[in-house]
Amino acid sequence: MTLCAPVVINNRTVRLYAGDTVFVHAKSLAPLERMPQTMRDQLMRADIPIGRILRTHNLETRRDMVELEILEGEPTFDGTPILSRTYKIVHNNHVLMWINERFPIDARWKL
Repeated sequence: MTLCAPVVINNRTVRLYAGDTVFVHAKSLAPLERMPQTMRDQLMRADIPIGRILRTHNLETRRDMVELEILEGEPTFDGTPILSRTYKIVHNNHVLMWINERFPIDARWKL
C-alpha cells in the first residue's frame, strides 16, 4: 500500500469593493508546495492581489478557462444574477491555482 503525503492547500476568499459596493467575489485554491516560499508567504497574507504576487515573482504562467456561465438565484450577491468564470493558473505544466470569480449582473457597472 502506498501512502501519499498530504497536500496543503491555501483556500482564499476575497471581495473586491469600491466604496461600500462589492464588485467581485473571488475564491482561489492553491497547493502551496508548488510555489516558492516567498510567494507562499505573500499568498497567506491575503492583502496582496494574486496578479501582483505573480508579477512580483516573474513566473511564466497561463490561464486555462474551465467554465464561464451565468448563474441565477445564487446567494453570492443576494440572488442577483452573476457572471461566474472559473480558470486555472498553470506554471510549468502544473496547476498553480484554481480561481472562481463572480461578478453581479446589475447596474453597479454603469460607472
